[in-house]
Amino acid sequence: MSKQQAPVKKNETITLQFEDLTHEGNGVGKIDGYPLFVPYALPGEKAIVKVIKVNKKFGFGKLIEIKQASPHRVKPPCDVFYKCGGCQIQHMSYNMQLVMKQNQVKNVMKKIAHLDDVPVHSVIGMEDPWRYRNKVAIPVGEKDGELITGFYRMRSHDIISDMDTCVVQDEMNDRMIEAVRRIAAHLGISAYDEKSDHGVLRHILVRTGHNTKETMIVLITRTKKLPYKNELIKELTETYPHVKSIVHNINNRKTNVILGKETNVIWGEKYIYDTIGAIRFAISAKSFYQVNPLQTKKLYEKALEYANVSGDDIVIDAYCGIGTISLFLAQKAKKVYGIEIVPEAVTDAKMNAKLNGMTNAEFFVGEAEEVMPQWKAEGLNPDVIVVDPPRKGCDETFLQAMIDMQPKRIVYVSCNPSTLARDLRILEDGGYCTKEVQPVDMFPQSMHVECVALMSRVDEEE
Repeated sequence: MSKQQAPVKKNETITLQFEDLTHEGNGVGKIDGYPLFVPYALPGEKAIVKVIKVNKKFGFGKLIEIKQASPHRVKPPCDVFYKCGGCQIQHMSYNMQLVMKQNQVKNVMKKIAHLDDVPVHSVIGMEDPWRYRNKVAIPVGEKDGELITGFYRMRSHDIISDMDTCVVQDEMNDRMIEAVRRIAAHLGISAYDEKSDHGVLRHILVRTGHNTKETMIVLITRTKKLPYKNELIKELTETYPHVKSIVHNINNRKTNVILGKETNVIWGEKYIYDTIGAIRFAISAKSFYQVNPLQTKKLYEKALEYANVSGDDIVIDAYCGIGTISLFLAQKAKKVYGIEIVPEAVTDAKMNAKLNGMTNAEFFVGEAEEVMPQWKAEGLNPDVIVVDPPRKGCDETFLQAMIDMQPKRIVYVSCNPSTLARDLRILEDGGYCTKEVQPVDMFPQSMHVECVALMSRVDEEE
């Protein structure tokens, strides 16, 4: 076979043996060494596949018929699993999901970080990996003159209208979406139409406190005015006493971004509350708060164990958000400094510290890579730095700032194993040693995996 030519053609039907999975959850099978990526196929399976796209180095196929099924194949409990795409691996046993996620982390540690010997522990999973999400934002549309809600069909903006439940959502959130849709339809509130840029109701967002069961409903509209506002509030609050807050968010831009800039509390409180461990958190409409509180507790406990802080230690928590990890650390440390670029999050973090009577945690607005060299120049020498960046990982100047500060330990919390591995390599080259990595399954039924990595300064070990 010439290097330029693939051994398969578009629209060809072939029999394929699957041997691996991509990090997106697609099955990988090879024809003469040429990989084909096929959604919903599992390693060990043999299937008839239709080739739908051919590139020079790899192609894509569609599963037509499974000839030999994996013992790990299960029937997805969600009726719209094959349409939705929100979850990618409901067709895989939970045990296999955990093994696959551990392998994914091991692979990037070897290939990207070049750390062959670092222990990557078994993934900390859930006893019940369903109904864990405490927040949902659902688009609203119209079909045959009826108001509909549902997630978008995969790779489209078509709403799946026959969806009445989401098996990874808190059941309360499901019920609230259905209630708002029913009441809005009864009152005659129109849905937003993105093609014409007309209509009112764009999205319904619901947050529920996992431990408190308090609920916040956010109604996102194109218009400044929310029609039938009082009637809507009356019916929701009289029927559902656990609703503590109703918020109106205005988003009049033609955009895929869900929330607009203007947010007004139209009934009840600005915040709902939830607890993780012994700490209480106030959550507003725009707060970043982990969507799986049960696993968040396990994740933060592991971060706290790795940080190994004592009553004399000074800790920096970079990308601190609303102070979730900071306050866990503040239970043990002498002082915690949190940095976050989003001003509203810092306001929330300060309030959460006050809420929990913690006076040893301070929060600052700014970019960590700019603030930390300043602190270093002022003589701040942290014993531990904890970092929990977005998916893109850490900026190189920030990694250098950490290296320059020379903490004894760095605890890196990551939602993207690839950028974690890339950053660990830079920190290793800067005089740190990766001791261990603990993956945590924050998002069962999806391909995402969260990790906590512990690093210590090489000269600390001698």
